[in-house]
Amino acid sequence: MTHDTIGTLLSDTLAGHRMTEDEALSLLGVKDRRIWEIAAAADEARQERAGDAVTYVRNQNVHITNICKNLCGFCGFGRRATDPGAYIHGEEEVRRRAALALDRGVTEICFLSGVHPAFDVSSYEEMISWVHEVAPAVDIHTCSPEEVSYAARRSGISTAEVLDRLRAAGLGTLQGTAAEILVDRVRQVICPRKVPTAEWVRIIMEAHRMGIRSTATIMYGSCESEADRVRHLGILREVQDETHGFTELVPLPFIHTNTPLYKAGLARPGTTGREDVLLFAVSRLFLDNFAHIQVSWGKVGTKMTQLGLLAGGNDLGGTMFDDEVSSDAGAEDADYLDPTEMRRIAEDLGRPLRQRTTTYEIL
Repeated sequence: MTHDTIGTLLSDTLAGHRMTEDEALSLLGVKDRRIWEIAAAADEARQERAGDAVTYVRNQNVHITNICKNLCGFCGFGRRATDPGAYIHGEEEVRRRAALALDRGVTEICFLSGVHPAFDVSSYEEMISWVHEVAPAVDIHTCSPEEVSYAARRSGISTAEVLDRLRAAGLGTLQGTAAEILVDRVRQVICPRKVPTAEWVRIIMEAHRMGIRSTATIMYGSCESEADRVRHLGILREVQDETHGFTELVPLPFIHTNTPLYKAGLARPGTTGREDVLLFAVSRLFLDNFAHIQVSWGKVGTKMTQLGLLAGGNDLGGTMFDDEVSSDAGAEDADYLDPTEMRRIAEDLGRPLRQRTTTYEIL
């Protein structure tokens, strides 16, 4: 794509043209100074769609278990029950961590957990209720479509019934994780035991139609192509057109260091800075029905996070307090980001920092 053609595409997109997947793909392939033009256009779209505030949620991850039936190649967190370091926390520990989160003034508690082979719908109901009883006003953000599907199969009920029971137990919002790349050819390599694309989409739409909102994620930089990334974004845009249930897009660059996929030579050593900037920017321009694009500081580091905020990003995600999934995969400093440092990052760009809820109400 020539310089003039890119300029025309960017100006047309800002004027209301809905970018095609082929056009998005051409932008993801740019490897020269035109990257900054794409980022600038995305920043303009961000300003129009989300305003100038940089937002964050005060949250804490509560780890349940690292025992997982899936053992995906991109993950350094999951263990077999017999592996060294395998654990599962019981009611007392989960309640203790929920109480600690409450003391820290969080508005959101996220479950980070393997899909334990023994978990069924009752298991998830119990864990959610433990936290809900300790912190009834906190949004419990948990259960990906993969977990909903597995709980339904284990319990012999429909996924709609699982969602209904989890919401009754205290579920606030659904995690849009287990999406990785929504291209089955790629999923067969990186997460063959997880739900296929069509099932992920069906469950996320079912949740949205029930009034349960969710994040949307993309895990990029392992072995997928740029075309696969764009197809994934296209699926998310199609879902959002129909349900308007996604709160934000969370791009998650592949952290390669300690993962089986990388050690087996099946994946690249993660993304480059160019790929990260373009993924943020093109997502902002392509996803015209998303208000919020998150920059995951625990995955890209705080300096790249700031560049992401100049390339279409408007949200820093959460304080987290701990993230064993990223840390176990090899990410450094992935456990906590103080709002004071968030404010430094935002105000250095001339933008205010604002605390939000899970569903983006400003506090």
